[in-house]
Amino acid sequence: MRAEGQAHIVRIEKALALVRKFLDWDRALRRFDELNARVEDPTLWEKPKEAEAVMKERRRLEASIGAVNSISQEMADAVEFVELGEMEGDEDTVNEGLATLAALADRADADKVQALLAGEADANDTYLEVHAGAGGTESQDWAEMLQRMYTRWAERKGYKVEMVDYHAGEAAGIKSCTLLIKGENAYGYAKTESGVHRLVRISPYDSSARRHTSFSSVWVYPVIDDSFEIDINPADLKIDTYRASGAGGQHVNTTDSAVRITHQPSGIVVASQIDRSQHKNREIAMGMLKARLFEEEMRKREEAASAEHASKSDIGWGHQIRSYVLQPYQQVKDLRTGVVSTSPDDVLDGELDPFMAAALSQRVTGEKVEVEDVD
Repeated sequence: MRAEGQAHIVRIEKALALVRKFLDWDRALRRFDELNARVEDPTLWEKPKEAEAVMKERRRLEASIGAVNSISQEMADAVEFVELGEMEGDEDTVNEGLATLAALADRADADKVQALLAGEADANDTYLEVHAGAGGTESQDWAEMLQRMYTRWAERKGYKVEMVDYHAGEAAGIKSCTLLIKGENAYGYAKTESGVHRLVRISPYDSSARRHTSFSSVWVYPVIDDSFEIDINPADLKIDTYRASGAGGQHVNTTDSAVRITHQPSGIVVASQIDRSQHKNREIAMGMLKARLFEEEMRKREEAASAEHASKSDIGWGHQIRSYVLQPYQQVKDLRTGVVSTSPDDVLDGELDPFMAAALSQRVTGEKVEVEDVD
């Protein structure tokens, strides 16, 4: 087998091994058999909610298991095709087999990401908050750039984006905002973006054209429905109302319709000003609070399982997950996975899938990458 073909095989096998590890392959096969037996039980359909949950889990397992088996078989067929061509000295056959392996490698990578999106709430819509760090206008402008980046990413995926909460900066940019991103697996993809993001550039607000470093944080949590039981004591809540505001004068109210809810035991604060009705904004904010509390519980479970501390950190140096350098050279580097892009314009225009895929894979492998930050 030529080096080119061997490289494709290694890439395919690596992707399939990751999916098998993530699924806990033997357990997944047993569980799939159990679900098939449940589906054949007539009494299941007397409980619509339970039946829906069973069918949803079965569809996901069927897709993941089917993809692994299909790619494995097609790879074996392609390898046999290449080897046959090499034995007979048929260059056209060899090239056709190599092209098939290359296409399979791309497909394996894509199916790998889909399979990794099997968490409890991965298929759900998501909230994404952006908060400017210290630094005034510089950080607030960077926060607005991040807001645009995630909006463009969502649009590329065919997702719908709504602005739930918005607080403009004093001179430019934003102090904070909350986006509601609606679409299949929106949370599963976006959850890898939680953390501090660092920007290095020649400041457009500095008359001396000096380089500035700015920080903003991103916090992602899933939209949850009534099937997730979250108990909240009303006595633990502090509820404030205020006038809604928006970018460029959009959605500005003359009444106190916006609602902010503080969950005092956890310190979690959520707000909504998406609707002109205070009652509706209160309902939306309560949904956001339940989602934040659910995400917090999932994070604690993940920490307990990995015995690692991964809590929300300060918005500043030493805590960043990704650096975006625009001057004196062009580079975006993820400090968790080592993934690099030399086209920051594309990244800031929403090309985030390579970073998300690598972060999802790392959650399964647990591999730590020693990455030096860029300056």
